Amino acid sequence: MSRYAKDRARERIAGLAGEGRDLVTFWRAAGEAVSSAVPHFLAPCWFTFDPASLLVTSHYQDGLPEIPPEWLAHEYFEDDFHKMADVARSPRGVSTLHEATGGDPSRSRAWTLYMQPYGAEQELLMALRTGSGTTWGMLGLYREAGSRAFDDDELEFLRGVSGHLAEGARRGLLVGEASDPDGPDAPGLVVLRDDWSVESLTPGVERWLSELPGGDWEARGVLPPSVLAVAGRALRTAEGVHAPGDVALARVLSRDGRWMVLHGASLVASGTRRVAVIVEPAHPARISPLLMAAYGLTDREQDVTRLVLRGEATTGIATRLSVSPHTVQQHLKSIFEKTGVRSRRDLVGKVFFSHYEPRVRDNERRVARDEPIRGGPFPARARP
Repeated sequence: MSRYAKDRARERIAGLAGEGRDLVTFWRAAGEAVSSAVPHFLAPCWFTFDPASLLVTSHYQDGLPEIPPEWLAHEYFEDDFHKMADVARSPRGVSTLHEATGGDPSRSRAWTLYMQPYGAEQELLMALRTGSGTTWGMLGLYREAGSRAFDDDELEFLRGVSGHLAEGARRGLLVGEASDPDGPDAPGLVVLRDDWSVESLTPGVERWLSELPGGDWEARGVLPPSVLAVAGRALRTAEGVHAPGDVALARVLSRDGRWMVLHGASLVASGTRRVAVIVEPAHPARISPLLMAAYGLTDREQDVTRLVLRGEATTGIATRLSVSPHTVQQHLKSIFEKTGVRSRRDLVGKVFFSHYEPRVRDNERRVARDEPIRGGPFPARARP
């Protein structure tokens, strides 16, 4: 693949990430651009993660509408090479199964059970990681038997577009939640024209606008200054379809004393200059209140659990929390008792299958109905 073709693919992916597309539309278009630079077998396999836990919240692959339950059980209950969480935590963020197995993929049980039957010989996994280091998902690419190995140039290209793919995924999830709220604290979306007039509002966003200081949307149609400021910053960085600019961010203290987060992203796909501003309440990692409600974990036990879900060892947890390894072990003992498990692996599996696997299945149904994909664990109150 020529340098020119890869540069064009990179520009295409960057442009797609700035268009504010729904997630599946973004996946499909981005997949075409990736395929033009990194040829592969079968359709790209896309996942979204909850950044707090690195657990899967959705899966999309053209031709495979439902991910096999036995694959999920293998991912979260069994030891093997090339697990997604391991790749997501790695410094490089991209890896091949051949690298992980020392050139012998038959050492991997997943290769035997879930790749060979589909004709796949090689697997490449890449974390979708923003510039700040937050991981929003994973891309899987495959090659059939007899194909050449993924090379360093291809891995370097993918690392170069990882941030754009992560931003596109993040925007897609936010836009989806704003347009089809999952609960009372779901984000709201305001789309502005380049003359600052309002083109559209999603249901419920008026509530967030009324909480932001300085505006009076309900009575006089005056937007809060923070919304206009974020929109202006996003538009200033946009130069065209292939250079949609940066996501502008702001944290604003609301009238009732809680923090709100505003995301501004230019929308330049149609040739007109518009900007979307997503408004949402700032909240801690989603897994925390969920675990508190479900299992009665203390704040520190939630901290330990979150790091266990992300694959941290005892020494790593101790370093991050500035406690001794013995203290970590004591917290783990309490966590195991409260959640009814006997090991870290069982804890990860229980959290995933209790709170995240229902979200994966819900998102599969939503894709089939052309509804937006949602992130985060499935709310217990709404579980089918």
